[in-house]
Amino acid sequence: QVQLVESGGGLVQAGGSLRLSCAASGRTFSSYAMGWFRQAPGKEREYVARISRNGVITDYRDSVKGRFTISRDNAKNTVTLQMNSLKFEDTAVYYCAASSRVLPTVIALLYDYWGQGTQVTVSS
Repeated sequence: QVQLVESGGGLVQAGGSLRLSCAASGRTFSSYAMGWFRQAPGKEREYVARISRNGVITDYRDSVKGRFTISRDNAKNTVTLQMNSLKFEDTAVYYCAASSRVLPTVIALLYDYWGQGTQVTVSS
């Protein structure tokens, strides 16, 4: 069982930055691939970024490449999403998720545990 708690959301002007953190409980954090997803009002939840168990493999959706960076610290049981050059269309509730699969996936249904989400609002 893994419990995930996101933090770091807020209101920021376009072009600004935010750093989201996800703290995981449990002793087996390094056994999970991690992902960040987001959901804007009236839209489907969508994949944002993913990272492998050891942090070597990372991947991003095209619209955030070069602006967002995912990282993890297995000693601290945390995964972070650094978001720079934020755009209005990045506004959404952001969720971190844990997957027991060997490699991280972009498919939300394949994640086993989810946080409660943190709101990111970018003003234009």
